[in-house]
Amino acid sequence: MYKIPRILPAGDKAVVVEYGNEISEECNKRVLNLYSALKRQDVTGITSIIPTYRSLLIKYEPLKLTVDDLTALIAKSDMSTSVEEFKPKVIEIPVAYGGDFGPDLEFVAEYHNMTPEEVIKIHTGSAYRIYMLGFTMGFAYLGGMSEKIATPRLEKPRTEIPAGSVGIAGSQTGIYPVTSPGGWRLIGKTPVKLYDPHREKPILLEAGNYIKFVRITPDEFHEIEQQVNRNAYEVKTYNYDG
Repeated sequence: MYKIPRILPAGDKAVVVEYGNEISEECNKRVLNLYSALKRQDVTGITSIIPTYRSLLIKYEPLKLTVDDLTALIAKSDMSTSVEEFKPKVIEIPVAYGGDFGPDLEFVAEYHNMTPEEVIKIHTGSAYRIYMLGFTMGFAYLGGMSEKIATPRLEKPRTEIPAGSVGIAGSQTGIYPVTSPGGWRLIGKTPVKLYDPHREKPILLEAGNYIKFVRITPDEFHEIEQQVNRNAYEVKTYNYDG
């Protein structure tokens, strides 16, 4: 991690603030602290702020802000002792594993010479940090999956993966928020909608929070799915005490 963040131009309407060249919680925390500080200030001329694993992309209107203005603002916000640190939460995501919900669970288990139950136990045994969102609306890049169940992607990606599918690709795990093509090994599915354009807050997840996968039965899946369709389901959240 850099001692002083690097501020780099990104075209003529954006800058990138880099905190390091590694994926680490400490680096990501500094990214999110600056993100939160700038969002709270609601600076005129900043049009959008996009946090990533180790950097922040800040888009701005050149007629209202200069790079020097932004550099001074970033330095002040980054070093301010009054910056309120982001307080992460854990979001529980119910998942039905195996069968039609997760057609690759058996493969993942055989690949590691495990039983499907052992794979599920490992997958549900950790809380996963949301480092960033991208790829599709609401897709969360998660960190912290055990290498014990790391599995290569499909040799030939599927052309259509249902929204809510939970997969593994290499040492990453994640959830497809919308129906899309993809090459991850599917081990389960959640009835929770990670992206809903009709909701007040369309994207359920937020960078810096954590996901905890919780196993449910197929019957529970369908019960929750009905509640979700009636807008009667509320995901369980609590403070992260990591």
